[in-house]
Amino acid sequence: MSVSRREFLKKIGSSAIIGLGGISAVEVLLPGQFEASQLSRDPKALTGKRWGMVIDMVKLDEQTMKNCIDVCHRIHNVPDLNNPKEEIKWIWPETFEHAFPGQEHVYMGEDIKHMHFLVLCNQCDSPPCVRVCPTKATFKRKDGIVMMDMHRCIGCRFCMAACPFGARSFNWRDPRPFIKEENKEYPTRMKGVVEKCTFCYERLAVGLKPACVEASKGALIFGDLEDPGSEIRRVLRTHYTIRRKSELGTQPSIYYII
Repeated sequence: MSVSRREFLKKIGSSAIIGLGGISAVEVLLPGQFEASQLSRDPKALTGKRWGMVIDMVKLDEQTMKNCIDVCHRIHNVPDLNNPKEEIKWIWPETFEHAFPGQEHVYMGEDIKHMHFLVLCNQCDSPPCVRVCPTKATFKRKDGIVMMDMHRCIGCRFCMAACPFGARSFNWRDPRPFIKEENKEYPTRMKGVVEKCTFCYERLAVGLKPACVEASKGALIFGDLEDPGSEIRRVLRTHYTIRRKSELGTQPSIYYII
């Protein structure tokens, strides 16, 4: 089969606009050459209509929080640059004042005031980062996960400016030399691209919960917010929770029990 240069560019251009949805460029150019089974979903995959998380700060101690951060950064090849100005972070601790600005007051308890809260991408239902990305490198899946395609990212950092939670990091230098122990099963990044938490979509695809949830000893509850019978909905019904900057209307999918 021969494909003209014009036809090739036309097909690849269309794919870039609508997204390949996991199908390779080869499949676009040679339709019908691959069996459907090669593109099928793993039968063990976790599926949901809108994934969310509850972080129970009553149960989450400092060491467990550190374990959650360490496992996330280790399996996703997050570099340790040892420089706060250039640090890459997918999940990290913040004080109440910085995690929930505007909700602190002079009479709040010292324990809450100085407590470290675990923060990450809020997987907003109405994500401003998606709206401003000129290349669709960041996009929202049908199950609510806000993704980041590092290969499509051009490093404009519009998404970082739009995100009200500071949940995105920019690679000012090549991160690969600063990875302590590379996980060969997850791709590394390059200089000039943005990255962030993606709710461990690669683990969901094989039937596993996010790594931070497994390391949390029950303090992090992950599930489908659209399923009334799910554990996360039960927890939300029986506990008072707050969200970060909910007044902005982005509809964060991360809830906190304090």
